[in-house]
Amino acid sequence: MKSSNLPTPSAELDSRVTRFGLRVAASLTERSNALPHDVSERLRFAREQAVARASQARAAASATVSAAPNAVQMGSTLALNGGPRSPGNDGGLWTLLLSALPLLLLAAGLLLMQQGQVNEQIAAAAEVDTALLSDSLPPSAFTDPGFAEFLRDAEE
Repeated sequence: MKSSNLPTPSAELDSRVTRFGLRVAASLTERSNALPHDVSERLRFAREQAVARASQARAAASATVSAAPNAVQMGSTLALNGGPRSPGNDGGLWTLLLSALPLLLLAAGLLLMQQGQVNEQIAAAAEVDTALLSDSLPPSAFTDPGFAEFLRDAEE
């Protein structure tokens, strides 16, 4: 039976990564005493830059995460950031038309595809009619059961 106080896989992974990072940092600190002064200064400068970049990346990620709920809380699904109801946006009709444009294009595409299918069916029927009417046999011959038997025997 599982206990509820077992760490989750992600928490366990985070703790392993943290322990590994601490071990690497400790071993680097031990070995940094043997380095020349100019090398240790360059490493210190690179470390400071890396920490600054990491803090900027965390700040940007938290800003992105905090902006996403605003779009969801507005309740608009067709436009980003709330669409026509966003503050300071007075172009309501144009925004509504632009958000409906993909739906209209989809409907127009479906209608064009249906019209193409109808045209193909008409062309196929016209081709069959042309073949029947241009043949030397009368159309009543095709309804004769004996003629159908003759055609089956001719194919064999």
